[in-house]
Amino acid sequence: MMTESPPPAPPVPAGEHLPGRETGSPSIQEINAAVNAASAWLPLLKKEMSRVIIGQEYLVDRLLIGLLAGGHILLEGLPGLAKTLAVKTLAGVVSTDFRRIQFTPDMLPADIIGTEIYNPRDTSFEVKQGPIFSSMILADEINRAPSKVQSALLEAMQEKQVTIGEQTFSLPDLFLVLATQNPIEQEGTYPLPEAQIDRFMLKVVVGYPSREEERQILDSVQHTDSKISVHPVVAPEDILAARKVVDTIYLDARIRDYIVSLIFATREPELFQLDIKGYIETGASPRATINLKVAAKCMAFLNGRGYVIPDDIKGCALDVLRHRIRISYEAEAEDISSEDIIRKILDTVPVP
Repeated sequence: MMTESPPPAPPVPAGEHLPGRETGSPSIQEINAAVNAASAWLPLLKKEMSRVIIGQEYLVDRLLIGLLAGGHILLEGLPGLAKTLAVKTLAGVVSTDFRRIQFTPDMLPADIIGTEIYNPRDTSFEVKQGPIFSSMILADEINRAPSKVQSALLEAMQEKQVTIGEQTFSLPDLFLVLATQNPIEQEGTYPLPEAQIDRFMLKVVVGYPSREEERQILDSVQHTDSKISVHPVVAPEDILAARKVVDTIYLDARIRDYIVSLIFATREPELFQLDIKGYIETGASPRATINLKVAAKCMAFLNGRGYVIPDDIKGCALDVLRHRIRISYEAEAEDISSEDIIRKILDTVPVP
């Protein structure tokens, strides 16, 4: 069981020059003011989403982290837990274009990115763009398509561009892939390739609602086909502006060292007196280090702070790391999951 999180770090004195920051950089007071101004749309967005999504605050916050960081999100859970509904609702409250791609076993890569079509009139090939050319993409049940189809998303997710034939096309600045998948134990699913799953900033496991939330769901739904529409409350420009403020959030050198220690504990656990080396096949990559830093800044932004505290790191470590640690056969035999390993690391690595 995880130990209790340490109390939040005391606020840094406003206006004071901080160690490790360049002269002339904004003070904590200035960053806090920028965060408050840039996050004015967050309460409106959460309120609008709550008209459709009851409970699932953890899920909504992770979707917002992806939106603020420009990081793709993989949602895993059993059918009927509002994964698809949550993504569609988020797309509805953002004033931008949205496409849903339903992944099936008979899909081809061209069904996602598009293809070249021969025009006999002028004996040339024309590019027909696929549904990937949109700001927000819902890749529904992504693990029901074979690997070659899932891999068609790699270039788009990493480089925000798509190559069709000999032409390369840029994707929108606000480009986000929100994918859902069923547990791989279910019928008709394919495991995601390691290169594909590592492109997702967060992997969020969606669980059942609480008893009280289940009752609220029961009371709110009057008919089986009842639908509640949402209205756009935030523009892409507001989100892009918020991302710039997130970049300025202060990250103390001790917090940076803490992030690196957590990552290295997945690769060399013996350095931290962790007896788990036999359970880890491969540790987290440098992409995990970067994503943990960015996710922690987004967490601070959601909490209205201009600086990161250890609780921000711990709050998103599971979602950043659970799909990046490959466990060994020994761990599987002993029913030890990557989440168990991450919790052990969080309990052991010293907190600054």
